[in-house]
Formats: sequence, structure tokens, C-alpha cells
Amino acid sequence: MRSQEEEAFPREPIHRITGPLERFLHVEAASGAVLLVCAAAALAIANSDWAEAYLAFWEMPLGLSLGEWELEHSLRHWVNDGLMAIFFFVIGLEVKREIALGELRSPRRAALPLAGALGGMLVPAGVYLLLQGSGPARDGWGIPMATDIAFVVGCMAILGPRIPPGLRVFLLSLAIADDIGAVLAIAIGYTDAIQWIALGLGLAGILIIALLARMGVRSLLVYTLFGTAVWFAFHESGVHATIAGVILGLQTPASTYLERSRLGRLLDRARGLVHGEAWEEGRRRVDQVRELRRATREAVSPLEYIESVLHPWVGFAIMPIFALANAGVPFRPTDLLDPVAVAVAAGLVVGKPLGVIAFAALAVRLRLTTLPEGVSWGAVAGAAFLAGIGFTMALFIAGLALEGPELDAAKVGVLSGSVVAAGLGAGVLVWRLPKPSTGAR
Repeated sequence: MRSQEEEAFPREPIHRITGPLERFLHVEAASGAVLLVCAAAALAIANSDWAEAYLAFWEMPLGLSLGEWELEHSLRHWVNDGLMAIFFFVIGLEVKREIALGELRSPRRAALPLAGALGGMLVPAGVYLLLQGSGPARDGWGIPMATDIAFVVGCMAILGPRIPPGLRVFLLSLAIADDIGAVLAIAIGYTDAIQWIALGLGLAGILIIALLARMGVRSLLVYTLFGTAVWFAFHESGVHATIAGVILGLQTPASTYLERSRLGRLLDRARGLVHGEAWEEGRRRVDQVRELRRATREAVSPLEYIESVLHPWVGFAIMPIFALANAGVPFRPTDLLDPVAVAVAAGLVVGKPLGVIAFAALAVRLRLTTLPEGVSWGAVAGAAFLAGIGFTMALFIAGLALEGPELDAAKVGVLSGSVVAAGLGAGVLVWRLPKPSTGAR
């Protein structure tokens, strides 16, 4: 049976293709599967006869020039500093949504995932430094700190109804809080010498965007232009350009501009116009359609609208491209024993669950929070292991912190540690969570 939306618009042959594709792009678990395929493909190609050409492709210079001014970087740099700025912008949107409307809005409910996230950042970093603190790769302490949301969502989707709603919210909130910590780590620990003039211009752009919002400017094009300028200023300042994406995401309004009652009046006017004689008056019809189009756009908050538009692009284009550009590393079984790989994997597989469980238990012990309804400590343990899946952000920080053989070893540690953490987390949850009831037929 066709839905009301399908009945409202004529069906075209192309809809037979775009319909299933659109439904697939809005399944969050599917993005994790695509990311996994791209990571496996990158790893396979990097260890094949095409490895040299593959690695050279991502080092290909790309840029533009105007007169004597030139901006040129490798293709991998544009992926990591350009496309990933959009990824971090969406992270900023998710954090803003959780703070304004979600789990992080209530201090008592937010205390559990925040405590778990804090332990899940400090303990893995401590484990890494314990193993590498005196070595040449000591700057990689931030690698095992963050949780990969896409893979976590994919693992929970595989387990399906076994995952209680409270555990799902806890784990996703923890992953978002982890991302905040990873962003702070990038800003504090992985920033080069600062060019203060460029940074000042970037901060001025952020202030201008805030003033435009206060003045009631609603054009996405205007904000896109200023946001791009802010990104460029941060890029040239030495502060990692992705930080600009997070700040811009946090600036995005989470409330609707148009009240529901006013939208209803506009819809009533439009209905009267469509069914009345005035519909034949071309000029008024065009003006009314424009007003109705604007009204429907403003019926949801800019945060909701932009997140819904960008989410498929981030999940099915930006993150897979990032995986293709960064997950390809020449690999031998003996690389698993490299001290840097061992330190990263230990941080993800041992430090992450240990930190999450210990700090969450401390928060409950201090009566700052309680476990979600229907969630046991066994389930929290399984979720804590899943939090050790650190793929995207871990690879990103590894690229900032290390280079050469240490970087390749860190990538091996990220990939192997994430696989082990995913297996342990899924296994613990299958063991500890009851099978869903099938119900009467």
C-alpha cells in the first residue's frame, strides 16, 4: 500500500531506484557496514600489488592559485582537514541536540554517560602512556580515547531488540561525550604553532555568525559562506580546521523559528488559495507558494534540518572516503606485536572498558546517578567493550600525532583493537542480555 507521501506526488520510473536507496541511506546501521567495507578494501589494496599506486594516489597534490597566492595540499590532507570538518560539524550538531533536547539536558541522567566517557578517555590514555610514555610515540596518547558511533550503532543493530532502550541511549550519549573529549584533545594536544592573525579572523567570523543569528538572518547560503571563511581561517591559523566545524555545529539553533500555531494559519491560507479563485492569479500564486515553502522549512529547527540533510552524506560518503584514505596500511602478522600497536590496542580493549565501568560505578556509588531502567551491570560491561571501537576518530588522531612507522603501527593497533573490542562487546551482550520474546502468533 502506498503511503500518504507517495500519493501526494506523482510516481515516476526513477522512484523505483531512489525509493529503496533513500530508505537504505537513512538506516544508521548501514553506514557502519559501508565504513567496514571501505576499511577492509583499503587494507586489502594496501597489501596488494596495487599498493604503491594506491598510496601515491592519496599523496597527489591538489589546490588552487590566484596570482602569487597558492593553496596546495595532498588529497589525503583535503580529506582529513576539509571533508572531515563536515564530519565534525555534524558532531557539533549532535552534541548541541543532546544538550538542548536529549539525554545530556538532565544533569542526573547525563551523569552516567558523562562519567563513563571521562573514565573511557582518561584510563585508555593512561594505559597508552604506561606502555609508550618514554618512547618516541608518546604523543599518541589521544588515539584510544574516542568511540566510533557508526560502528557502535551497527553492532547494536545486529543485536536488535536485545538492546534495551536505556542501554542504547547510554552508549550513544557516551560516544557523543567521547567525541567532545577527543575534540578537546585535538585542540589542546595536537595544535601546532598558532598564527594569531588568522585565528583572530576565524574568531571574528564566529562572532559575525552569532550576530547574524541574533539579527534574524535565516539564509543557509549566508551561513555557509561565513562558515567556509571560518574554516579557512582556522586552517591557516595552526589550530586544526576541524575545530571550526565543531564550533559552528554548536552555534546552530536547536529551536524552531516558526511557532506551530502560525504555521497552521499559513497552511490554512494556502489551502484557501489553492481551492479559491485567486489560484488563477499567477503573481499571487507564486508569492504564496514561496511563503509556504519558507514556512515548511522553518517548521523544524535549523539543527534538525541540517543534520537530516548532512547525515547520509557523512555516513555514506565522507566517512567511507576517510577510511579509504587512512585505513590502508601495509600489514604483516608480526606488526601486531609492535609496541605502538600493542599500546593502542591495549588502550581500546583494556583501558576503555575498565575506565567506563569504573567511573560509571563511582558515579552510581556517589548517588550522582542511577543505571537506566532494565539495564544491568553486565549489560554496561558489554557496552563498555563496544565503546572500545575507536576507528574513525582514532585514525584521525593517529594521523595528527604520529608519522612514519609509528603511524602505521598505530593504525594496526586501531584496526586490531577495534575488531577485538567489537567481538568482546557483542559476546558479552549476547551472554548477559535476555533473548527477546517472540510473542504470540
